[in-house]
Amino acid sequence: MKLNIAVLGGDGIGPEVITQAVKCLQAVEENFGHEFTFTEGLVGAVAMEKTGSPIPKETIELCKKSDATLFGAIGTLEYDNDPMAKVRPEDGLLYLRKELDLFTNIRPIKIFPALINNSSLKRNIVTGTDLVIYRELTSGMYFGEKSLSEDGTIATDLCRYTEEEISRVAHMAFKAAKKRKGKLTLVDKAHVLETSRLWRKVVTKISESYPEVELNCMYLEHASMAITMDPTSFDVILASNMIGDILSAQCNVLIGSAGLLPSASIGDKNAMFEPIHGSYPQAKGKNIANPVAAIFSAALLLEHFGLHEEFNAIISAVHQSFRKKIVTIDILGSTKYGTSSVGDFIAKNIVDADDNLNINDENIGLGKSTII
Repeated sequence: MKLNIAVLGGDGIGPEVITQAVKCLQAVEENFGHEFTFTEGLVGAVAMEKTGSPIPKETIELCKKSDATLFGAIGTLEYDNDPMAKVRPEDGLLYLRKELDLFTNIRPIKIFPALINNSSLKRNIVTGTDLVIYRELTSGMYFGEKSLSEDGTIATDLCRYTEEEISRVAHMAFKAAKKRKGKLTLVDKAHVLETSRLWRKVVTKISESYPEVELNCMYLEHASMAITMDPTSFDVILASNMIGDILSAQCNVLIGSAGLLPSASIGDKNAMFEPIHGSYPQAKGKNIANPVAAIFSAALLLEHFGLHEEFNAIISAVHQSFRKKIVTIDILGSTKYGTSSVGDFIAKNIVDADDNLNINDENIGLGKSTII
């Protein structure tokens, strides 16, 4: 298969971890006889420094003409500590999502047996956790009209949703649940928000077309508690943009590290794959950032194009790094391995893997049919 992949390293540790993800894709290319072309583009604070814009037109066009985009991270302490900044690096990511119409964000969360002790929760609570969050990504409060009074004392952020915007992500979530355990949980704030009431109305109606899927509706505060106390009770979670963002971040607690969770952002014509750990500017250039979330994101890219054997090869190679404790400091607390050496090990074991056939027995995949 030939794929043209846009590579947007972005800010902070983004370029470091994406370099390892590209390294692994190149190993797949070598081992499976594919042809991948990687083209770099600017985004975020680094783009602002060089072009004045957090998302230059050239980057948008690059992503539109590519088969997929591999994204690193965005944001710097300079802008995090300046609440009055008119333009922010994060604006580039939001604009890119809108321009590519990436309306669904998919975030698989699965416990890896070799790392179960890294979880902040007890073993008996997290064992068997295997869920996926479907988050609406191009509407809601993040994209609504914003205002600030002249004296700077009153601010508003409009949360707006249409039935169509809810429907298209809901159908994707139901299709995923149909291929998984047949259970979908809508998380909302329908007791206080009109937009959430519309979500519940639309999703309940759509559920009639998926009789094999059990629909549960749950308020955000109850879902947040249940994820911590009984994560195995969830299969597919469906949520609006902001609520999905909150729940995704909370799931870091289940895994025990923010450096292990990937995501896929999907639209009708475009797709982007990125780790969800943020730019972590304090670790920039120190060779300590965990590249696994970025490497998992590369695996999701392969799965998106139906390259399931290649997807499994990456997952198996990462598992070997866990089992042999070739991991970064966030996993063990101390380690002699850095970002690049972990990436090297995983890439080498994609090419020279000796136990890929054991992947089902090890129960280490990110979830069957993660991308629908």
